[in-house]
Amino acid sequence: MQEQHSLEDVLNTPQKKLSFFQNLVLIAAADGELDEQESQLLLQIGNRLGLKPEEVQPIADNLDILSFIVPSEGLQRTLELQTLVQMMLQDGQIDPREYGLCMEYANRIGYGKDILDDMVSQLAGGAPLGPRNPPTV
Repeated sequence: MQEQHSLEDVLNTPQKKLSFFQNLVLIAAADGELDEQESQLLLQIGNRLGLKPEEVQPIADNLDILSFIVPSEGLQRTLELQTLVQMMLQDGQIDPREYGLCMEYANRIGYGKDILDDMVSQLAGGAPLGPRNPPTV
């Protein structure tokens, strides 16, 4: 039987918590807008992790120059990817920019498109999904 791990178990240092939160904010802001559901999820997770506004403010202030921080532990990587996918799905749409960032994160932790799409499908309730509107240049 597989052991269940909570965010609090895996993110057991202030640095891990802030890195994880930064990754979430990057996904939430990727489409250029932070809707109510995304804001609520960020607030809920920030509170759950015990993050204070003064700790997360530098993330918001420097959003345009930040990039993903990929954790070294496998369990944390997978848990983070699941939460990033949840954030992408939070507003009910899959924005191509959000999907692209999730794909970048998945690739950086050694996962391919199939694994990401399976995770998206599972977290979206079973319907096979992909980007709705491919980005146009």
